[in-house]
Amino acid sequence: MELIGLLNYAVFMAIFIGIYSLLALGLNIQWGFSGLFNAGIAGFFAVGAYTSALLTAPESPVHLGGFQLPVVVGWIGAMIAAGAIAWPIGKVCLRFRSDYLAIATIGVAEIIRLVVKSEGWMTGGARGVNKIPRPFGDLSYLYSQLAYLALVLAIVLVVYWAIERQISAPWGRMMRGIRDNEDAATAMGKDIKARRLEAFIFGAAVMGLGGALFAHFNRSITPEAIDPMIATFLIWIMLILGGSGNNRGALLGVAVVWIIWSASEFVTDQLPTEYAIKAKYMRVFIIGLLLQLVLRFRPEGILPEPQGTADRPEVKTFQKQESAAK
Repeated sequence: MELIGLLNYAVFMAIFIGIYSLLALGLNIQWGFSGLFNAGIAGFFAVGAYTSALLTAPESPVHLGGFQLPVVVGWIGAMIAAGAIAWPIGKVCLRFRSDYLAIATIGVAEIIRLVVKSEGWMTGGARGVNKIPRPFGDLSYLYSQLAYLALVLAIVLVVYWAIERQISAPWGRMMRGIRDNEDAATAMGKDIKARRLEAFIFGAAVMGLGGALFAHFNRSITPEAIDPMIATFLIWIMLILGGSGNNRGALLGVAVVWIIWSASEFVTDQLPTEYAIKAKYMRVFIIGLLLQLVLRFRPEGILPEPQGTADRPEVKTFQKQESAAK
């Protein structure tokens, strides 16, 4: 029985790693490749989660929705809604830079959180949205978890492949050029505002998908799930630790940070109650210390962004194919 319990916990943790991987990949599009300091990840996470929940959940007198649409429709709707919300936010906020953009996006995320909490007729208020359908929910618990894990991993792989293709294309090279030297990109006739807005919307849509997967995994979504500590700042730590500008680094950072975050909770729960409550705060200390060590000794992250086109994996693959053709 203990072995089954550990397996359930490992699968549970792996599912969360997959969900947070989508949030980190979305942030990597915005910050790692485009230089946009988005500190409002929780807002797009919430939009995606609540949109999918309201589209797929059964009718309820305490919130809007009750459409009972297929889960796939809910996930697509989550991406569209997060991208649609990102458009006006980007039009207003992307004129700011660095810390000013961070302050603006934090404010937007807080507005979304307060709307979710206070507009009970739409979101259920503090009670949230419950009875959200979950794929493979009719299976036994362990098989349901394993099936959902496989689905989440498949989605992460598809999103990762799509981002890699886009970043390897001229659009991705242009975004890195804008990030590194905006004046030079402007001199070459690039529409800086439009390109940045595209990256902002693209990243927000991926974050919305992550929120939708979270809501269907938990079968409910409440305002407590939109905690900025978990849904924003922890994502930033994951990306910085793994290496911004490198999708592999983003995934590695998610795995390292979430394993430490979850494993430390598992360990502290074994302590007596009077010590367990205090020991939980050690998680924040451990993650903070790890981040400080990485910033001190490897500021570019564990897997930094490849420097120069010749070092990029897709360029090496192309060169190998070209040599083989000759």
